Amino acid sequence: MSFFSILLALVLEQARPLNPVNFIYSTAERWLAWVARTFDAGVRHQAWITWGITVFGPALLTMLVHWGLQFGLGWLFAVVWNVALLYVTLGFRQFSHHFTALREALEEGDETKARELLAEWQQVQVGQIPRSEIVRHVIEYSMIAAHRHVFGVFFWYAMLSIIGLGPVGAVVYRLTELAQRRWQEPMADGSARSESLRAVAGRAWLAMDWLPSRMTALGFAIVGSFEDAMDGWRNHAQNFPEDNDGVILAATAGAINIRLGGGALQASSEDPTANNTEGGSSTPGRIPEVAHFAQVVGLVWRTVIMWLVLVALLTMANLVG
Repeated sequence: MSFFSILLALVLEQARPLNPVNFIYSTAERWLAWVARTFDAGVRHQAWITWGITVFGPALLTMLVHWGLQFGLGWLFAVVWNVALLYVTLGFRQFSHHFTALREALEEGDETKARELLAEWQQVQVGQIPRSEIVRHVIEYSMIAAHRHVFGVFFWYAMLSIIGLGPVGAVVYRLTELAQRRWQEPMADGSARSESLRAVAGRAWLAMDWLPSRMTALGFAIVGSFEDAMDGWRNHAQNFPEDNDGVILAATAGAINIRLGGGALQASSEDPTANNTEGGSSTPGRIPEVAHFAQVVGLVWRTVIMWLVLVALLTMANLVG
């Protein structure tokens, strides 16, 4: 069931991408806002309760529906339910339009437009960063997005569906990521969530993403340059601001031999030289160029195919067992 659900969801998402502004996403964000507003009391233990209600409430409902369909109506209805949930939680089209627009702007030589698109995508100021830095940031943000929207969801769905929990893993992963992202942002009135809630959401996300990020990095190493990717993983992950993301980007840099890392874009920075990577903090490799976009896309799709084959083998083993 896992293999067919993932495959069908990916095919459906490629054929009919979900509109970024839709009822399901809006409902999820309203749920996050309501739970935080209702239960967050600004103390640590209450923050964990708030996070648990936010994530495990929908997860429990997801699991009950899955079991009800599987044991009440048959496995075919359960597959449809799995595909539907994967369709809204997993997919390249949730971010690939940004990548495509930036690549087209750079291929046309319109660096001003590329800077504007990058600033709009990441909600940061980019100043007058050079072309190579635009390319580098596009690659970094795209690889992190590919992990969070595809491989991370892929991993937790496959792991928990194999033991009979259906799409619970996909729902928990996506809500955990959404909670840490939305609760860090200011509310509509300009105020912030409590420090305890923001800290709990961040810690939960780092824990939830720890294993998937390393499996993604391992996948990049296997389908890319294994020795260089593993060397980057060991020696250069510290050049990135977040541990889990750093593992992914260091493995990416080694897998296709490009220079990543260095100064990150800062929303408050107006210094156009603040993003220069020549200070020795970046990974070894070639300076990123537009031609590397094709290598990045190839790396991602080879990794998808590899994990699909692995899930297919696990599904067959589960059926035979």
